Amino acid sequence: MKRALITGVTGQDGSYLAELLLSRGYEVHGLIRRASTFNTQRIEHLYRDPHESGVRLFLHYGDLANSEQLTNIIYNLKPDEIYHLGAQSHVRVSFEMPEYTGDITGLGTTRLLEALRRSGIKARFYQAGSSEMYGDAPAPQHEGTPFRPRSPYAATKVYAHWMTVGYREGYTLWACNGILFNHESPRRGETFVTRKITMGLAAIKAGRQQKLYLGNLDAKRDWGYAPEYVEGMWLMLQQDEPQDYVLGTGETHSVKEFLTEAFGYAGLDWQEHVEIDPRYFRPTDVDLLLADASKAKQQLHWSPRVRFPELVRIMVDADLEAAGLKPIGEGKKVLERYFGTWHR
Repeated sequence: MKRALITGVTGQDGSYLAELLLSRGYEVHGLIRRASTFNTQRIEHLYRDPHESGVRLFLHYGDLANSEQLTNIIYNLKPDEIYHLGAQSHVRVSFEMPEYTGDITGLGTTRLLEALRRSGIKARFYQAGSSEMYGDAPAPQHEGTPFRPRSPYAATKVYAHWMTVGYREGYTLWACNGILFNHESPRRGETFVTRKITMGLAAIKAGRQQKLYLGNLDAKRDWGYAPEYVEGMWLMLQQDEPQDYVLGTGETHSVKEFLTEAFGYAGLDWQEHVEIDPRYFRPTDVDLLLADASKAKQQLHWSPRVRFPELVRIMVDADLEAAGLKPIGEGKKVLERYFGTWHR
Protein backbone atom coordinates (compact mmCIF):
# COMPACT_ATOMS: atom_id res chain seq x y z
CA MET A 1 0.00 0.00 0.00
CA LYS A 2 1.47 3.34 -1.03
CA ARG A 3 1.51 6.14 1.55
CA ALA A 4 0.90 9.76 0.52
CA LEU A 5 1.17 13.01 2.45
CA ILE A 6 -0.98 15.94 1.30
CA THR A 7 -0.47 19.48 2.58
CA GLY A 8 -3.61 21.56 2.16
CA VAL A 9 -5.77 18.44 2.32
CA THR A 10 -8.82 20.47 3.43
CA GLY A 11 -8.74 22.67 0.33
CA GLN A 12 -10.45 22.12 -2.99
CA ASP A 13 -7.57 20.25 -4.62
CA GLY A 14 -6.57 18.43 -1.45
CA SER A 15 -10.02 16.98 -0.93
CA TYR A 16 -10.35 15.76 -4.52
CA LEU A 17 -6.81 14.35 -4.43
CA ALA A 18 -7.53 12.50 -1.19
CA GLU A 19 -10.59 10.95 -2.86
CA LEU A 20 -8.54 9.90 -5.87
CA LEU A 21 -5.71 8.37 -3.85
CA LEU A 22 -8.07 6.50 -1.53
CA SER A 23 -9.85 5.08 -4.58
CA ARG A 24 -6.47 3.84 -5.81
CA GLY A 25 -5.69 2.02 -2.57
CA TYR A 26 -3.36 4.55 -0.92
CA GLU A 27 -2.98 5.28 2.75
CA VAL A 28 -3.47 9.05 2.87
CA HIS A 29 -2.13 11.47 5.48
CA GLY A 30 -3.26 15.07 5.45
CA LEU A 31 -1.66 18.10 7.08
CA ILE A 32 -4.12 20.50 8.74
CA ARG A 33 -3.63 23.64 10.80
CA ARG A 34 -4.69 23.71 14.44
CA ALA A 35 -7.67 26.00 15.01
CA SER A 36 -10.44 26.41 17.56
CA THR A 37 -13.02 25.42 14.95
CA PHE A 38 -12.98 22.59 12.43
CA ASN A 39 -12.27 23.44 8.79
CA THR A 40 -12.66 19.96 7.37
CA GLN A 41 -15.99 20.24 5.57
CA ARG A 42 -14.56 19.21 2.19
CA ILE A 43 -13.26 15.89 3.53
CA GLU A 44 -15.96 15.03 6.09
CA HIS A 45 -17.40 12.40 3.74
CA LEU A 46 -13.98 10.69 3.65
CA TYR A 47 -13.12 10.82 7.33
CA ARG A 48 -13.61 7.85 9.64
CA ASP A 49 -12.80 7.42 13.33
CA PRO A 50 -9.19 6.15 13.50
CA HIS A 51 -10.32 3.59 16.10
CA GLU A 52 -12.23 1.75 13.38
CA SER A 53 -10.56 -0.99 11.36
CA GLY A 54 -9.43 -0.43 7.81
CA VAL A 55 -9.04 3.35 8.12
CA ARG A 56 -6.76 4.80 5.44
CA LEU A 57 -7.17 8.57 5.93
CA PHE A 58 -5.31 10.21 8.80
CA LEU A 59 -5.03 13.89 9.71
CA HIS A 60 -2.06 15.52 11.40
CA TYR A 61 -1.71 18.98 12.87
CA GLY A 62 1.09 20.94 11.29
CA ASP A 63 2.08 24.35 10.00
CA LEU A 64 4.12 25.28 6.94
CA ALA A 65 5.80 27.94 9.06
CA ASN A 66 7.20 25.33 11.46
CA SER A 67 10.13 23.38 10.03
CA GLU A 68 10.48 21.14 13.11
CA GLN A 69 6.90 19.90 12.76
CA LEU A 70 7.34 19.24 9.06
CA THR A 71 10.60 17.35 9.64
CA ASN A 72 9.01 15.17 12.32
CA ILE A 73 5.95 14.39 10.20
CA ILE A 74 8.00 13.37 7.15
CA TYR A 75 10.48 11.34 9.22
CA ASN A 76 7.76 9.50 11.14
CA LEU A 77 5.41 8.86 8.21
CA LYS A 78 8.05 7.99 5.60
CA PRO A 79 5.64 8.72 2.71
CA ASP A 80 6.12 7.40 -0.80
CA GLU A 81 4.60 10.55 -2.31
CA ILE A 82 4.25 14.12 -1.05
CA TYR A 83 1.74 16.47 -2.65
CA HIS A 84 2.46 20.01 -1.53
CA LEU A 85 -0.77 21.93 -2.10
CA GLY A 86 -0.87 24.06 1.06
CA ALA A 87 -0.42 27.82 0.58
CA GLN A 88 -1.87 31.27 1.10
CA SER A 89 -3.42 31.00 -2.34
CA HIS A 90 -5.63 34.06 -2.74
CA VAL A 91 -4.02 36.55 -5.15
CA ARG A 92 -5.88 39.64 -3.90
CA VAL A 93 -5.10 38.80 -0.27
CA SER A 94 -1.41 38.46 -1.11
CA PHE A 95 -1.24 42.21 -1.79
CA GLU A 96 -2.55 42.86 1.71
CA MET A 97 -0.39 40.17 3.36
CA PRO A 98 2.77 39.91 1.26
CA GLU A 99 5.10 38.89 4.08
CA TYR A 100 2.78 36.13 5.31
CA THR A 101 2.26 34.93 1.75
CA GLY A 102 6.01 34.74 1.22
CA ASP A 103 6.52 32.83 4.46
CA ILE A 104 3.81 30.23 3.89
CA THR A 105 3.64 29.92 0.11
CA GLY A 106 7.34 30.41 -0.61
CA LEU A 107 9.39 29.41 2.42
CA GLY A 108 6.90 26.69 3.33
CA THR A 109 8.02 24.83 0.20
CA THR A 110 11.67 25.22 1.14
CA ARG A 111 10.98 23.86 4.63
CA LEU A 112 9.35 20.76 3.15
CA LEU A 113 12.12 20.19 0.61
CA GLU A 114 14.79 20.59 3.25
CA ALA A 115 12.96 18.25 5.62
CA LEU A 116 12.75 15.66 2.85
CA ARG A 117 16.44 16.08 1.96
CA ARG A 118 17.61 15.74 5.56
CA SER A 119 15.40 12.73 6.21
CA GLY A 120 17.01 10.70 3.44
CA ILE A 121 13.57 9.31 2.56
CA LYS A 122 13.12 8.59 -1.15
CA ALA A 123 9.69 10.14 -1.57
CA ARG A 124 8.40 11.69 -4.77
CA PHE A 125 7.55 15.36 -4.29
CA TYR A 126 4.91 17.43 -6.12
CA GLN A 127 4.98 21.23 -5.91
CA ALA A 128 1.75 23.03 -6.82
CA GLY A 129 2.66 25.85 -9.16
CA SER A 130 0.26 28.39 -10.62
CA SER A 131 -0.48 30.00 -13.97
CA GLU A 132 -0.27 33.33 -12.13
CA MET A 133 3.52 32.91 -12.32
CA TYR A 134 3.33 33.79 -16.02
CA GLY A 135 1.76 37.18 -15.30
CA ASP A 136 1.79 39.27 -18.47
CA ALA A 137 3.96 36.86 -20.48
CA PRO A 138 2.67 36.36 -24.05
CA ALA A 139 0.01 33.66 -24.46
CA PRO A 140 -0.24 30.75 -24.86
CA GLN A 141 2.01 29.87 -21.94
CA HIS A 142 3.91 26.58 -21.72
CA GLU A 143 6.73 25.04 -19.67
CA GLY A 144 9.36 27.17 -21.43
CA THR A 145 7.54 30.51 -21.15
CA PRO A 146 9.47 32.96 -18.92
CA PHE A 147 7.75 33.84 -15.66
CA ARG A 148 6.61 37.46 -15.20
CA PRO A 149 4.77 37.49 -11.83
CA ARG A 150 2.37 40.37 -11.14
CA SER A 151 1.45 39.72 -7.50
CA PRO A 152 3.14 38.71 -4.24
CA TYR A 153 1.40 35.34 -4.54
CA ALA A 154 2.79 34.77 -8.02
CA ALA A 155 6.29 35.86 -6.99
CA THR A 156 6.34 33.42 -4.08
CA LYS A 157 5.13 30.62 -6.35
CA VAL A 158 8.00 31.40 -8.74
CA TYR A 159 10.40 31.14 -5.78
CA ALA A 160 8.89 27.79 -4.77
CA HIS A 161 9.13 26.57 -8.38
CA TRP A 162 12.84 27.29 -8.68
CA MET A 163 13.59 25.91 -5.22
CA THR A 164 11.95 22.66 -6.32
CA VAL A 165 14.08 22.63 -9.48
CA GLY A 166 17.15 23.43 -7.37
CA TYR A 167 16.59 20.53 -4.98
CA ARG A 168 15.92 18.21 -7.91
CA GLU A 169 19.12 19.15 -9.70
CA GLY A 170 21.34 19.82 -6.69
CA TYR A 171 20.33 16.97 -4.37
CA THR A 172 18.75 14.53 -6.88
CA LEU A 173 15.40 14.66 -5.09
CA TRP A 174 12.51 13.25 -7.11
CA ALA A 175 10.65 16.56 -7.32
CA CYS A 176 8.41 18.08 -9.97
CA ASN A 177 6.31 21.20 -10.51
CA GLY A 178 2.76 21.16 -11.80
CA ILE A 179 1.88 24.54 -13.30
CA LEU A 180 -1.90 24.34 -13.18
CA PHE A 181 -4.08 26.94 -14.81
CA ASN A 182 -7.31 27.96 -13.09
CA HIS A 183 -9.33 24.94 -12.04
CA GLU A 184 -12.70 25.30 -10.36
CA SER A 185 -15.45 23.21 -8.80
CA PRO A 186 -18.28 23.43 -6.26
CA ARG A 187 -15.55 23.09 -3.61
CA ARG A 188 -13.71 26.23 -4.73
CA GLY A 189 -13.15 28.75 -1.95
CA GLU A 190 -16.04 31.17 -1.53
CA THR A 191 -13.90 34.28 -2.10
CA PHE A 192 -12.61 33.17 -5.51
CA VAL A 193 -14.44 34.89 -8.35
CA THR A 194 -16.02 31.83 -9.99
CA ARG A 195 -17.49 30.53 -6.74
CA LYS A 196 -18.43 34.04 -5.69
CA ILE A 197 -20.47 34.29 -8.90
CA THR A 198 -22.25 30.94 -8.57
CA MET A 199 -22.98 31.42 -4.86
CA GLY A 200 -24.20 34.96 -5.48
CA LEU A 201 -26.40 33.76 -8.31
CA ALA A 202 -27.95 31.09 -6.07
CA ALA A 203 -28.56 33.65 -3.30
CA ILE A 204 -30.23 36.00 -5.82
CA LYS A 205 -32.45 33.16 -7.11
CA ALA A 206 -33.37 32.34 -3.50
CA GLY A 207 -34.27 35.98 -2.80
CA ARG A 208 -31.55 36.39 -0.17
CA GLN A 209 -29.63 39.17 -1.95
CA GLN A 210 -30.14 41.55 -4.83
CA LYS A 211 -26.65 42.53 -5.92
CA LEU A 212 -23.31 40.86 -6.55
CA TYR A 213 -20.19 43.03 -6.30
CA LEU A 214 -17.13 42.18 -8.40
CA GLY A 215 -13.90 43.71 -9.68
CA ASN A 216 -12.25 43.37 -13.11
CA LEU A 217 -14.67 41.66 -15.49
CA ASP A 218 -12.28 41.73 -18.46
CA ALA A 219 -9.58 39.46 -17.03
CA LYS A 220 -9.33 36.25 -19.07
CA ARG A 221 -8.48 32.87 -17.60
CA ASP A 222 -8.12 29.26 -18.71
CA TRP A 223 -10.71 27.53 -16.53
CA GLY A 224 -11.00 23.76 -16.04
CA TYR A 225 -12.61 21.27 -13.66
CA ALA A 226 -10.54 20.57 -10.53
CA PRO A 227 -11.02 16.77 -10.19
CA GLU A 228 -9.42 16.29 -13.60
CA TYR A 229 -6.42 18.37 -12.56
CA VAL A 230 -5.67 16.36 -9.42
CA GLU A 231 -5.52 13.28 -11.62
CA GLY A 232 -2.85 15.15 -13.59
CA MET A 233 -0.91 15.70 -10.36
CA TRP A 234 -0.99 11.97 -9.66
CA LEU A 235 0.13 11.14 -13.18
CA MET A 236 3.16 13.42 -12.82
CA LEU A 237 4.39 11.38 -9.85
CA GLN A 238 3.98 8.10 -11.72
CA GLN A 239 6.53 9.00 -14.42
CA ASP A 240 9.99 7.44 -14.62
CA GLU A 241 11.75 10.81 -14.26
CA PRO A 242 10.62 14.05 -12.58
CA GLN A 243 9.66 16.82 -14.98
CA ASP A 244 7.55 19.97 -14.86
CA TYR A 245 4.18 20.13 -16.60
CA VAL A 246 1.54 22.70 -17.54
CA LEU A 247 -2.11 21.64 -17.19
CA GLY A 248 -4.93 23.61 -18.79
CA THR A 249 -7.78 23.46 -21.30
CA GLY A 250 -6.29 25.60 -24.08
CA GLU A 251 -9.31 27.93 -23.96
CA THR A 252 -9.56 31.34 -22.34
CA HIS A 253 -12.69 33.14 -21.14
CA SER A 254 -13.28 36.42 -19.35
CA VAL A 255 -15.01 36.92 -16.02
CA LYS A 256 -17.76 38.63 -18.01
CA GLU A 257 -18.20 35.45 -20.08
CA PHE A 258 -18.45 33.41 -16.88
CA LEU A 259 -21.17 35.77 -15.66
CA THR A 260 -23.04 35.55 -18.97
CA GLU A 261 -22.88 31.75 -19.00
CA ALA A 262 -23.89 31.34 -15.34
CA PHE A 263 -26.73 33.84 -15.19
CA GLY A 264 -27.99 32.86 -18.63
CA TYR A 265 -28.12 29.21 -17.55
CA ALA A 266 -30.28 30.25 -14.60
CA GLY A 267 -32.52 32.47 -16.74
CA LEU A 268 -31.23 35.80 -15.43
CA ASP A 269 -29.51 38.85 -16.87
CA TRP A 270 -26.29 39.45 -14.95
CA GLN A 271 -26.27 43.17 -15.84
CA GLU A 272 -29.34 43.64 -13.65
CA HIS A 273 -27.60 42.20 -10.59
CA VAL A 274 -23.84 42.86 -10.84
CA GLU A 275 -22.05 46.04 -9.78
CA ILE A 276 -18.37 46.93 -9.88
CA ASP A 277 -16.57 47.62 -6.60
CA PRO A 278 -13.07 49.15 -6.93
CA ARG A 279 -12.03 47.38 -3.72
CA TYR A 280 -11.81 44.14 -5.68
CA PHE A 281 -9.32 45.43 -8.23
CA ARG A 282 -5.69 44.36 -7.80
CA PRO A 283 -2.83 46.91 -7.82
CA THR A 284 -1.39 44.97 -10.77
CA ASP A 285 -3.52 42.47 -12.66
CA VAL A 286 -3.03 39.73 -15.22
CA ASP A 287 -5.03 40.27 -18.40
CA LEU A 288 -4.76 36.93 -20.18
CA LEU A 289 -3.77 33.37 -19.24
CA LEU A 290 -3.99 30.57 -21.78
CA ALA A 291 -2.38 27.15 -21.37
CA ASP A 292 -0.42 25.15 -23.89
CA ALA A 293 -0.62 21.71 -22.27
CA SER A 294 0.84 19.81 -25.25
CA LYS A 295 3.57 18.20 -23.14
CA ALA A 296 1.06 16.82 -20.61
CA LYS A 297 -1.11 15.46 -23.41
CA GLN A 298 1.84 13.75 -25.08
CA GLN A 299 3.72 12.42 -22.05
CA LEU A 300 1.02 12.01 -19.40
CA HIS A 301 -1.82 11.24 -21.83
CA TRP A 302 -3.78 13.86 -19.88
CA SER A 303 -6.43 16.06 -21.42
CA PRO A 304 -9.54 17.63 -19.86
CA ARG A 305 -13.03 16.49 -20.77
CA VAL A 306 -15.12 19.12 -18.99
CA ARG A 307 -15.24 22.31 -21.05
CA PHE A 308 -16.09 25.85 -19.98
CA PRO A 309 -19.92 25.85 -20.36
CA GLU A 310 -20.12 22.46 -18.65
CA LEU A 311 -17.95 23.64 -15.75
CA VAL A 312 -20.23 26.63 -15.20
CA ARG A 313 -23.31 24.40 -15.19
CA ILE A 314 -21.76 22.01 -12.66
CA MET A 315 -20.98 24.88 -10.29
CA VAL A 316 -24.33 26.65 -10.69
CA ASP A 317 -26.29 23.43 -10.11
CA ALA A 318 -24.25 22.64 -6.98
CA ASP A 319 -24.77 26.09 -5.46
CA LEU A 320 -28.47 26.12 -6.32
CA GLU A 321 -28.76 22.79 -4.52
CA ALA A 322 -26.74 24.12 -1.56
CA ALA A 323 -29.13 27.10 -1.36
CA GLY A 324 -32.10 24.76 -1.07
CA LEU A 325 -33.21 25.27 -4.67
CA LYS A 326 -33.81 22.70 -7.38
CA PRO A 327 -30.79 22.36 -9.71
CA ILE A 328 -31.46 22.98 -13.37
CA GLY A 329 -29.90 19.60 -14.07
CA GLU A 330 -27.45 20.01 -16.93
CA GLY A 331 -24.46 20.01 -14.56
CA LYS A 332 -25.56 16.70 -13.11
CA LYS A 333 -25.82 15.23 -16.61
CA VAL A 334 -22.27 16.35 -17.40
CA LEU A 335 -20.81 14.59 -14.37
CA GLU A 336 -22.86 11.44 -14.91
CA ARG A 337 -21.72 11.37 -18.54
CA TYR A 338 -18.01 11.77 -17.77
CA PHE A 339 -17.65 10.33 -14.27
CA GLY A 340 -20.77 8.25 -13.67
CA THR A 341 -21.79 10.15 -10.56
CA TRP A 342 -23.05 13.50 -9.27
CA HIS A 343 -21.00 14.89 -6.42
CA ARG A 344 -20.48 18.35 -5.02
